[in-house]
Amino acid sequence: MCWIKQFFGCTTVILLISQNNLAQNITISSQAVDIESNEGLPFASVGLKGRSLGTITNLQGSFDFHIPSEFRNEILVISMLGYENYEAPVWTLVNNQLPQLEMKKSSTILKEVVITDSLTGGDILQIAISRIEQNYPMKPYLMDGFYRDLKSVGGNYFSLLEAAIKIYDEDYLGPRNKFKLRERVSLVEVRRSLGYASKFTAYFDEGNLLEDLLLHNNVKYRQFPEENIFYDHLKRGADSYYNNEPVFMVYNDRDYLLRVYVDKRNYGIVHIEYENTNESVMGKRKGLVSKFVKLKRTIEFKNYDGTLYLNYLTVDSYINWYDIRSDELRFESILNQQLVINNIQTDPEERITTKMKSYGLQYQDMPYNEKFWANYNVIKESPLE
Repeated sequence: MCWIKQFFGCTTVILLISQNNLAQNITISSQAVDIESNEGLPFASVGLKGRSLGTITNLQGSFDFHIPSEFRNEILVISMLGYENYEAPVWTLVNNQLPQLEMKKSSTILKEVVITDSLTGGDILQIAISRIEQNYPMKPYLMDGFYRDLKSVGGNYFSLLEAAIKIYDEDYLGPRNKFKLRERVSLVEVRRSLGYASKFTAYFDEGNLLEDLLLHNNVKYRQFPEENIFYDHLKRGADSYYNNEPVFMVYNDRDYLLRVYVDKRNYGIVHIEYENTNESVMGKRKGLVSKFVKLKRTIEFKNYDGTLYLNYLTVDSYINWYDIRSDELRFESILNQQLVINNIQTDPEERITTKMKSYGLQYQDMPYNEKFWANYNVIKESPLE
């Protein structure tokens, strides 16, 4: 395979504030939409200033954010690439129950690009890669997360998996093997495991898709091409803002789409968008041949205590199935995977020492724990789901 395979206005928020579990938790339910288009803003980060607790919006811009009541005096922060942060004390939202919160779109992305330095897009990304060990965790840490995958065939969704997980990792040292998982993962609770009796299940990978997803972290696993031609093709786009800080944007639109956003202060990579539509044969199953059609990947990191940690990771894999004899298209399939990190523990006492089971999480099902899920931060369901 070629080296490409290696790589890969305003916001209105309508608030509904509720308190449950005898005031032990505060829940903020909201929808983020662009004030000009009135469209939902997907994957906006929602959290508390200076803390690792958080969640993200769903595809429609909606979210439920569960906050321990002792944090009612903390600052709620909503952030999204290209927008200025919205910040407000949690208690003001609870007491006033404001129907709208407005975030202003960053004005810098509307201006023409004026490059006042000599750095090329390739220079910026190479500096960012060289500073990974300065910007990302180099001590053990533990992350609480929520994982979801959806499988569809011919435009119809037939399976859904949702689970709470823990991820333990030692550091962001460069790995010896870029495609061998270094993190240790454990399954905490399963929220939903539906539709796996379908005849189409056999056409999807039956391994541990969560572990496969973590291997898409290009920063941790240094999955960037080393050839000079890759860096020569990178261009500089309009500067933007993320979390109220200016960021470089470098991109490539030849053969595949790539956008990398780099913090101007420390050259930390904070956001990556990648899309590859290079068709290739993958394998054969039940008289059909599968062909990879498209991969879409988004990775975002968040700053906690001066260090960048994974915030969320989404991957959409598009695969078409053809008759092995006639080469006629039989059906299209899509695997949507989403992972959000909703809490981080630095220097944790807990370690995950055992390897997770290699088969699918749907076969590691367990009874539904209503009390656990009542206050666990998840990616809110969308009408589609």
